[in-house]
Amino acid sequence: MEAITTTGTFFDGISARPRSVTLRLTFRLDIVGEDVARDWSLLDLRAADAAAPLMRVNHAQGPESVEFADEAFAQALMARCPDLNRTEGGSGVTRLVLWSIAAGLSVLLTAIYGVPAASGLLAPLVPQAIEAQLGRSVDGQIVTLLDDPPLCNEAAGRAVLDRLTARLSEGMALPVAPQVSVRRHKIANALALPGGRVILLSDIIAKARNGDELAGILAHEFGHVAARDPMRSVITAGGTSFLLSLVLGDLTGSTVLVTVGQAAISAGYSRDAERAADAYAVAAVKRAGGDGAALAAILERITDADDEKPDGISFLRSHPFTAERAARIRSLAGEKPTGSGILSEAEWKSLQGLCPEPAKPEKAKPEKTRPNDGKSPTPTEKL
Repeated sequence: MEAITTTGTFFDGISARPRSVTLRLTFRLDIVGEDVARDWSLLDLRAADAAAPLMRVNHAQGPESVEFADEAFAQALMARCPDLNRTEGGSGVTRLVLWSIAAGLSVLLTAIYGVPAASGLLAPLVPQAIEAQLGRSVDGQIVTLLDDPPLCNEAAGRAVLDRLTARLSEGMALPVAPQVSVRRHKIANALALPGGRVILLSDIIAKARNGDELAGILAHEFGHVAARDPMRSVITAGGTSFLLSLVLGDLTGSTVLVTVGQAAISAGYSRDAERAADAYAVAAVKRAGGDGAALAAILERITDADDEKPDGISFLRSHPFTAERAARIRSLAGEKPTGSGILSEAEWKSLQGLCPEPAKPEKAKPEKTRPNDGKSPTPTEKL
């Protein structure tokens, strides 16, 4: 193949410094100059926009390019390089879009299937000290998300709750001793957190009709603690938030922590996890001398209340409920035991008073007016 030569200018695509080179065209394009020696395949050459008679040629695999103003050389180059005028824009954009879609789908599938599967394996491996620290952080985040509701610590009610917690925990397989706190809130909810923490919102106490019903709710959360469901849920929420943050470019610790807190408030466990927690609750309440079927009664009653408030957050919003679930609880509970229940009437009354209504501020009394004795000015007299 006849060799054709010309002179031109080489650009490395990194600096703006032009370099004078000699171009030699055969079945390849040789570029030679001071500090420059290139041997380009004609299949990798692409013509770029340039004003005639100047011609600019880019290398498809990098930022380098050459310019020359030899029309005969340009004609020979076009004849020997059929892809010279092929554009990469459309296919490049298409590839970018396809890769972006594939990356998004992989993240989505990982979040839906991979993270939950991994959380089940990782949760039992988390050391108790780390889980306890995470539980404190999530507890604080939840309190913030709920607008800092005050703690309920009326002494007599707190003492009954502590005794009830101990009775429900005795002889049951719990990784740590539960730490139960009660917050004043107009939402009927109970939350299990990592590290054995359980939060009761006061409206769940108000909706319970006896100690057995509240014991069932509390023991249900202990069942999640026993299975380390909260830790698994937090790992899933945090991992999903982390993956989405990588895609959306919002990767901060606070973002992940807020997501974890929100997930703890509205944690939806699997049906198997709920059945296991229900079974745990029935066994714990019966062991403590209460009626295990009381859990079904309060769940059914809260369901009716929820139908009237579809926008509210409640115990059942975070715990999927079906009639089959209540029937299963009653089947596990068996016959109602004789006796007054897990708490005496006096204990139940004390527990109901754990969150007393705050005292209303007294209205300011109007000042009494006294008759004018001629020494003090009346309201209409000038001083």
